[in-house]
Amino acid sequence: MVNMMSTWHFLANSISRLTTDRGGNFAMVTALLIPVLVGSAGVALDFSNMVSQQRQLQDASDSAALAAATALMDGSITTSAQAETLAKEFVAGQMANSMSAADTAALKNSTTVAVTITTTSTSKSFKVKVNATYNMSLTPFMRMLGRNTAAIASNSQTTSGTSEVKSSLSMTLALDQSGSMLADTANILNYNSCTHYNTSGRSIGSYSPCYVKKIDALKSAANLLFTQLDTADPQAQYVRTNAIGWSSEVNLSSSFVWGTTSTRTNVINKLSGGGGTESAAPMKKAYEGLTSTGSQSETQIQQNAGNTKLTKYIVLMTDGENNDSSSNTATLTTCTNAKNAGIKIYSVAFMAPTVGQNLLRSCATGNGYYFQAESMSDLLAAFKAIGSEAASEKTLLTN
Repeated sequence: MVNMMSTWHFLANSISRLTTDRGGNFAMVTALLIPVLVGSAGVALDFSNMVSQQRQLQDASDSAALAAATALMDGSITTSAQAETLAKEFVAGQMANSMSAADTAALKNSTTVAVTITTTSTSKSFKVKVNATYNMSLTPFMRMLGRNTAAIASNSQTTSGTSEVKSSLSMTLALDQSGSMLADTANILNYNSCTHYNTSGRSIGSYSPCYVKKIDALKSAANLLFTQLDTADPQAQYVRTNAIGWSSEVNLSSSFVWGTTSTRTNVINKLSGGGGTESAAPMKKAYEGLTSTGSQSETQIQQNAGNTKLTKYIVLMTDGENNDSSSNTATLTTCTNAKNAGIKIYSVAFMAPTVGQNLLRSCATGNGYYFQAESMSDLLAAFKAIGSEAASEKTLLTN
């Protein structure tokens, strides 16, 4: 019994000392709390990093969406693919300073961009959505708890646009095909023997080499002008054309049509040299064709197609001077009436004498509308410039 009592007292005293030993308790509690404290510190640090990175990513994607929409609006880029590339590169560039090269590349690859372009009769809008996401690497503290990465994502959307009225044009080409247009340019066509003509359109014999004739240079130039218009209006919704081939009278003419195909076929490609030079009749015909009234007038046809903003043009070209001086007076009167009616007149003097140059300079709407071409290359450049300038004034033709 005594032994049992002694044993009991020994055990009781041992337990009492263990429970009252503060050093032992601190060690045990510390051992239990260290993983918790380490994990808490890791969570706090990583959480702070995640908040910072998410905010930066959101700012980057917001800016990327705005940059892409703005670029589409101002025309510096024109396609959805270009906008997508711009937005992705913008996001990656904004985040590059706070990420590794590998993470930046991964971010660029995982970023998605959706572009919606909406066109109405009076406006165009560009909506750009940017979704960016990547896996941010976590600190070693969190890795001890089994987490290596955390997903960071942002969603942005912006819309930009312009209010604009679709503009259209109706253009008449009044082109000299008198006998002098059979004369040679300085451009060699080939080294075969062929018929040559003087500036009056008379044959001066057959010999080699063959040069490009002025009439063929004119055909190329007129087709080049029309190509500028076709590029600007591929669906032939805003451009209407016709043409007049003239010498001492109107030799060829066509009705106004949408686009340029019929005008090329029926007039431009049929131009041939012969006859004298009288510009009064073709200019009168061009003017009347653009200013007629009624249901079949150019203004009414364009309005019926929804084109309320219309610009009318005459392109007058000659390589000579009128045989009868009265044609100069009549031509100038028509040019004045046309300009007063709001018609813009481009004129091209192709290797023309001074009298012809002066007439065309006076007919033109202004100095910027008169071209003096002394070679085939000058002629091509002049007609290309006319087409380009006319198209560029139509704010939505290229869309």
